[in-house]
Amino acid sequence: MHFKDISKFLSLILRHKPETIGICLDEHGWANVDELIAGIAKSHTFNMDILEEIVRTDEKQRYSFNEDRTLIRANQGHSVPVDLELEALEPPKELWHGTGEKYVSSIDVQGLIAKSRLYVHLSGDKETAGKVGARHGKPVLYIVKSGQMYREGYKFYRSVNGVWLTKEVPVDYLKKV
Repeated sequence: MHFKDISKFLSLILRHKPETIGICLDEHGWANVDELIAGIAKSHTFNMDILEEIVRTDEKQRYSFNEDRTLIRANQGHSVPVDLELEALEPPKELWHGTGEKYVSSIDVQGLIAKSRLYVHLSGDKETAGKVGARHGKPVLYIVKSGQMYREGYKFYRSVNGVWLTKEVPVDYLKKV
């Protein structure tokens, strides 16, 4: 398995299916590093050096170690219920959401919903949102009226790697660019 494939496999384990390698995440999404390495090493060449390299070089900074590197977790994107212990923060006046053209008709009716994930993911700038949208085909960008949402009682969080998270964004707070 190539390095990129191992990184994707790690994402699957830490965000969606830890049982794939026979481990469990704690209530905050942390996995025991030794158990994770042993579980992946059953079927792939894997060790602490490879894990540290994945964490260090991941362009989206998807993963975090605890202080003594005995635990690891994904910073966001979970479909399994975890409490990432994020502090609610006041967001900037506007945030961005990038998506593919194929999702526009649904978003224009339903707004942004978390679907299988715990949160809707928002970007702090247009460029990042464009990159996210491009992963889904021809990108379409939305401006999210996050300041107004916050004033009207919606909660926002920022993950360790800077992604803004909220439970939903109703249509009234979206402006297609």
